[in-house]
Amino acid sequence: MILEQVLNGVMLGMVYALIAVGYSLVFGILKLLNMAHGSIYAFGAHMALFIVSMHFGLLPAFLFAILTTGIISVLMDRIILAPLRAKNAPNITALISVMGVSYIIQNMMMIIFDSTKKTFPKLFDFGNVTFLGVTLTSTQIAMFLIALAFLVLLTVVVNYTKVGLAMRASRENAKAANMMGIDVRRIVTFTFFISGMCAAVAGVLVSGYYQMVYSTMGTEAGLKGFSAAVLGGIGVLHGSVVGGIIIGVAEALAVTYLGGSFRSATAYIVLFIVLLIRPSGLFGKDNIVKV
Repeated sequence: MILEQVLNGVMLGMVYALIAVGYSLVFGILKLLNMAHGSIYAFGAHMALFIVSMHFGLLPAFLFAILTTGIISVLMDRIILAPLRAKNAPNITALISVMGVSYIIQNMMMIIFDSTKKTFPKLFDFGNVTFLGVTLTSTQIAMFLIALAFLVLLTVVVNYTKVGLAMRASRENAKAANMMGIDVRRIVTFTFFISGMCAAVAGVLVSGYYQMVYSTMGTEAGLKGFSAAVLGGIGVLHGSVVGGIIIGVAEALAVTYLGGSFRSATAYIVLFIVLLIRPSGLFGKDNIVKV
């Protein structure tokens, strides 16, 4: 029973890790908590549903969701945040602005798609697989593998490519990076696009897992992703992955042994306990943000 819940938690935790990575990427460069990330996650799920409802298939829906969600994330930066940075506005101003954007996106989805819960098709259905005596559904396995592949690809991009090097340089010292010929503005745009992609992938995977989409679905998922990012050490890429898995496993165990009513509170309880011991998170360092 325990092993079954641990595996279920790991599967779901990989999706929380994707959401958390989106927070960490933006925070790593701008030191900004993108509190619109949850609404962008829900936006990605609705974009996928829109294409699926037109009978174009899941793969086109997935690609369309990734593209449009990346674009809306970039637009948020260009229209709202970039002008604030140009005026050297304090971070609290940017934080309040992205919270406003979050509600705008959420209400736009309510107007266009209505606020009711809508059915989303299963991503994959090729039967069940037994692993270590535990039966896992094809949807769980596919969700885990897709999230893992995306996280591995993202790690390679950030740590082993020129654009990743530029991201890390911009994170350490944006002014020095600009003087060395790095277009920091483009790097920020690329970072927001990747962050939006992470949200879209997570949104589609969760929608396919629960077979449900609704306008406010990003509120709780966004907070759990944020908790995972802080738990692992905000701005630390691998920390976000570990934090997501820990929260996923803790949720699964809580549902089994304490009941479903404790599910939502579990992430925050784990977060509080860890932060009491390590205020900077599991992998975070005081005053140092790294990928």
